[in-house]
Amino acid sequence: MEEYVGLMKQPYLKKIGEISKWTVWAVDGQHIRTKINEEFTNFGQHFRFPFIPKWEFWIDQEGAEGETQFFIDHLLVEWRLMNKGCSYDHAVDKADAMEKQERAKSALMRRVKKHLKKAIIPKELYRRKIMENRGLKVWIVSGELTRDLFFIDFTEGGHHFVYHFVPRAEVWIDDDVQAAERKFVILHELHERYLMSQGLSYLRAHRSASHIEYECRHRPSLLRAKLKEEMKRNVNLA
Repeated sequence: MEEYVGLMKQPYLKKIGEISKWTVWAVDGQHIRTKINEEFTNFGQHFRFPFIPKWEFWIDQEGAEGETQFFIDHLLVEWRLMNKGCSYDHAVDKADAMEKQERAKSALMRRVKKHLKKAIIPKELYRRKIMENRGLKVWIVSGELTRDLFFIDFTEGGHHFVYHFVPRAEVWIDDDVQAAERKFVILHELHERYLMSQGLSYLRAHRSASHIEYECRHRPSLLRAKLKEEMKRNVNLA
């Protein structure tokens, strides 16, 4: 923990509230991913990320509001099980199951429920197209709706080679990703997408994508050229 002492003030943005013994904080996810751990996504707790104090829940500032309570409920289940000695995989499965039940009751799910039987992507999911090149489209999508309808653990972004529900010629970026981080996430997804199209496993492609993302986060001057290169490699896959 000592190695993070100098960083601890920076991630905190505001106190969301207190639940029994836990304090829930909105934090600067970009700072955490750049300075502490690039694998931190929408939220976290101590037993998953040891740099988080034991009695705190950290939730990345939401680009689109509406999911905080789902994340808190998830973290409560995850924390309690891991505190008893359960593995992360077991704890996250149980937390995901509970979270799915809660999401099914939301007003948003009631509005789009008709699409579930039709097996189509509701138009409400697409927020804004931010890049397009020779048929390949990069979309900002509703992260909440993607998690509601398709995959509870969807975070930051995705593509067809990881998520079967994403159309082959599209890359999806979660609308919870802040504008300042968006290009780093696009770079990650494009790099990973290309490598997986060439036959690499998700694990190897993800590690390579995390490496290039980390490099550009620490040397932002590289980002523009790297992004252009990855977009060029990806268009022929569309």
